[in-house]
Amino acid sequence: MAEHIVVVGAGQMGSGIAQVALQAGLRVTLVDVSKEGLAKAADRIKSGMKKLVEKGKLDEALLKAAEANLATATSASEAKDVDFAIEAVTENEDLKRRLFLELDAVVKPGGVLATNTSSIPITRIAASTKRPESVIGMHFMNPVPVMKLVELIRGAATSEETYQATKALAEKMGKTTVVSKDFPGFIVNRILIPMLNEACFTVMEGLGTVEDIDTAMKLGTNQPMGPLQLADFIGLDTCLYIAEVLHKGLGDDKYRPCPLLRQYVDAGWFGKKSGRGFYKY
Repeated sequence: MAEHIVVVGAGQMGSGIAQVALQAGLRVTLVDVSKEGLAKAADRIKSGMKKLVEKGKLDEALLKAAEANLATATSASEAKDVDFAIEAVTENEDLKRRLFLELDAVVKPGGVLATNTSSIPITRIAASTKRPESVIGMHFMNPVPVMKLVELIRGAATSEETYQATKALAEKMGKTTVVSKDFPGFIVNRILIPMLNEACFTVMEGLGTVEDIDTAMKLGTNQPMGPLQLADFIGLDTCLYIAEVLHKGLGDDKYRPCPLLRQYVDAGWFGKKSGRGFYKY
């Protein structure tokens, strides 16, 4: 079982993954090129865990142990004795492939190199390393400390040992796992993004107001939030990127991104993070 993991990328996903690993009693080295990003991530992790202590969901002693178990570094090569690496940087294939070459040299023989990508083929990332059998997709949902699911994606070369070790780690972190083949969008985004994209088409065609479409889907299908609000929360730029990956990777017109979604992204209306999307924030 993994004891020391490296998490590369100190953004919202990376810091969330680091937090659940620390809560599971693991040693974590969080890596990011930005020292400022690392400091913010460490604060985010500590405040997230303190809230759990206040709610009685986490033991005070575990919080102290977790704080001692967190190390930060500006390069993965600074980490030693690593059993498991999880990459959670931006969705840029060249960047990820370069990182996996670096992680190849850091993770112990027999260890696992996992990627949190939501859309890039695991098989292609694995092909850039000397041990493609040790590479797997480990797709966490956002926000990581709250969401129970982890999608495990087996590339063409992923070994059974790699899969079992990753499943065991995810379960130690308190997650439920599902397995997906290495096809565009995996399970969640393959079904979710076309739904959000279709909601964009209904706005563009004037089928209903943004509020009515969201209310209809919330109350009509018992979802916690409507598809347009959810798209705003995910980021319309991210939704468009995954829609393009599905369209290109599967080659079917039913996945074509909605022109209105593209126009909003061109305008810089990315949703909640930019202050405007289908709603104003």
